[in-house]
Amino acid sequence: MRRTMVMVLVGLSLALESVAFARAVAQNTPPQTESDAYTRYELLAPGSAKFRIIYEVTATTPGASYYFNPIRKGSTASDEAVTDRATGKPLRFDVVGSDDARAGGVRSRDTSQTYIRVALSHPVPSDGGEARLLIEKTYEDATSYFLRGDTVVFTRPLGIKRNAVVLPTGYRLVSCNFPSQVLQEADGRVGISFWNASPAEAPLTLRAVPTAGLGPGRSSVASRLDERAHQNRKIVYFLQQPDTHAFDLYHDYTESRPGVSTYVNEVRAGSTVSKPSARNLDTGEDLHYEILKGDQISRAGLHVANATAQSEAVVFHFPAVKPGESIRLRMFETYADTARYKIVGDELVWDRSFGRPANAVVLPAGWVLTNSSIPATVSATSDGRTRLDFINPRPDEIAVLITARRQR
Repeated sequence: MRRTMVMVLVGLSLALESVAFARAVAQNTPPQTESDAYTRYELLAPGSAKFRIIYEVTATTPGASYYFNPIRKGSTASDEAVTDRATGKPLRFDVVGSDDARAGGVRSRDTSQTYIRVALSHPVPSDGGEARLLIEKTYEDATSYFLRGDTVVFTRPLGIKRNAVVLPTGYRLVSCNFPSQVLQEADGRVGISFWNASPAEAPLTLRAVPTAGLGPGRSSVASRLDERAHQNRKIVYFLQQPDTHAFDLYHDYTESRPGVSTYVNEVRAGSTVSKPSARNLDTGEDLHYEILKGDQISRAGLHVANATAQSEAVVFHFPAVKPGESIRLRMFETYADTARYKIVGDELVWDRSFGRPANAVVLPAGWVLTNSSIPATVSATSDGRTRLDFINPRPDEIAVLITARRQR
């Protein structure tokens, strides 16, 4: 009896030591961070309760060698695959529990949660680099995807901000409760797509019924149709003191077209550019650049719309993209724009249109936000400056007018 009791106590002690060790490891591991998440749901055969998930996400924790993707409770997962989006090559992965995930930096107290643990092709570069992943899996979930008579219903709270749902072949959309683009695929399937700009989950419910006549074909207005939620361009402006009319910026862009080896940034009329630089975010490597003006642009064979003798362009060079690969670029520049960024009386005025879906403006130190014409989320940077983030889910420009006054 005593020996049994001792063995139980020893086992309990070892278990407690294991938990304590896991907690210590988790506390010393930086929290997992990520960005640029986008999910595409492809609804499979009606009545099967199955849908294919194609999930794009970027791991951003400096030095991380693994990424953990939670398996949603209530869903049965199968047919998993993970690809490195930079190289197009498959990555190793396994399924682990909460202890392994917490030790890897996941901050969750749910001990019943399971995760896909992905072994990254290389640690995330520690100086702002990234690791871009494509995770594919099939879920079976009868509470999210089911038939009601001849109507298919997909109802699911979606926490990821950028999403698309593609209906089964031969079905037409009859209702969708969340404001979305409606876009037909080349194979005839109809889908919806949206960018949720709110801080809450999107309580999506859509319904569709069978129909005839939705065969494959290219729309006559295809050139005007672009899935806004799948765009991953973003730009952040760091305003210098307004009497300089100057601002620093960085612009992120993914290039996946085979053979492409340059990115051309046309300088907006009325602006001047200086101090360009660029990095490959997948590897952390610096990239070569050049500034071309006037007829230098045409001699270089670059396509710049309505180029004139006064036109200016910054050209960033990188190794040509190979089939199946892609490259994530971060380009830095400093601009001066006396017309759109200035001081009027004692007031800072920023008056500029944004065409990209994701834009941010960081006010200069010592200035207090007083007006923003376009809705934005507001936060404080690590050095105490005010940051405004603008998400435009529509395929048009937004005219952003910001004012600020000097802090007293």
